[in-house]
Amino acid sequence: MDVRGIPAVITGGASGLGEATARMLAANGAKVGILDLNEERGEMVAEEVDGVFASCDVADEASTQAALDIAKDAHGAARILVNCAGIGMASRVVGRNGPHDFGLYSKIITVNLIGTFNATRLFAAEAQNLEPLEDQERGVVIMTASVAAFDGQIGQAAYSASKGGIQSMTLPIAREFAGFGIRVCTIAPGVLLTPLMDNLPEEAQKSLGESIPFPKRLGHADEYAALAMHIFENRYLNAETIRLDGALRMAAK
Repeated sequence: MDVRGIPAVITGGASGLGEATARMLAANGAKVGILDLNEERGEMVAEEVDGVFASCDVADEASTQAALDIAKDAHGAARILVNCAGIGMASRVVGRNGPHDFGLYSKIITVNLIGTFNATRLFAAEAQNLEPLEDQERGVVIMTASVAAFDGQIGQAAYSASKGGIQSMTLPIAREFAGFGIRVCTIAPGVLLTPLMDNLPEEAQKSLGESIPFPKRLGHADEYAALAMHIFENRYLNAETIRLDGALRMAAK
């Protein structure tokens, strides 16, 4: 898909991987909708990319539909959805204070997995009715998993489950959406420099970077965005989960 003039929506688009993707899409001529809970940053990014912002809780059906409608009113029905909204908190299944907090586990699954499914289903319900482009393509969905889907560490039971669920639903959704002309791919990042990483001391970040086989550094959000752009443009990429991790395989802890 040539993204020039194409309406696109990015959940979690106010920061990190979503922001980088929004900026790259805009730089290549797409009409960008930023969907996020962070209104201050969301408005700022939307203004800088000449896009539109809509407050959105991906775990809430009404909130997500309202946000998609705002983006549609501004740019037309989206042909591109990038799912970047997510949270990550570590906790052992049984720790010093007892068993894993059940509410925390539910929240991580709800935001990361159910939120991705929610945005994807609502996007596709609209995109399936659009006029087809080259190769009968109507749209592209990118979902964001993690290497934790495959190499989950101690303390990542909830996060790994949420990201593993995203990876596992990539193929069945892509198979279903093939009938609509909508492609579905998932990116599974390794250790990338995002706002979550900013909380780690510089020495800890350096140590993490040195654990990457090659290149020996943390990944950049722009590298995620560049891969997303390739997925948009390469119409033969479908139903694939692509690791973006510098050959990293996470240790147990």
